[in-house]
Amino acid sequence: MHKVFKTSLYPPFPDGSMMVQFGMGCFWGAERMFWNLPGVINTHVGYSGGRLANPTYRQVCYGNTEHAEVVRVVYDPNRIHFNDLLKVFWEGHDPTQGDCQGNDEGTQYRSAIYAYSQDQMACAEHSKCVYQEALRKRGFGQITTEIRMAPEFYYSEDDHQQYLHEHPNGYCGHGHTGVHLDLTKL
Repeated sequence: MHKVFKTSLYPPFPDGSMMVQFGMGCFWGAERMFWNLPGVINTHVGYSGGRLANPTYRQVCYGNTEHAEVVRVVYDPNRIHFNDLLKVFWEGHDPTQGDCQGNDEGTQYRSAIYAYSQDQMACAEHSKCVYQEALRKRGFGQITTEIRMAPEFYYSEDDHQQYLHEHPNGYCGHGHTGVHLDLTKL
């Protein structure tokens, strides 16, 4: 049961809903950024982009599974545009840091967009170019975000789901650049 939406964490989701996976460092804070957006109807955290089926938190954090910690966002495209989700993604972390965010280091903390459609892929790639130019103007380096079609998503353990709802003052190692994505250029 989703602790914020009071709905199931698991499919099926409402007809017409869409999904995307975002890796932005620690998945606790990333999830909280999305569950408050109008039009987002479900969020859940897990692991994606690695080489081990059904990994555990311990394996991802202390092993070499190559998974990213991600939040999978389920949204109603009639209520929120994908570009609005991309804005939260780009502005919510520093996509130039490679395999880390702040003090969190390792491949599991990499920046990633895992799309479920070619339209999402095209929008993500275009937004990356627009945001890269904005970052360049402010003296930041190259974006290291991995953008590709969504690999298998594995739910994390229950105690990680909506963690910051249960522990509102819990750790959230997200930093950001302070650079805004201009939606008029998308």
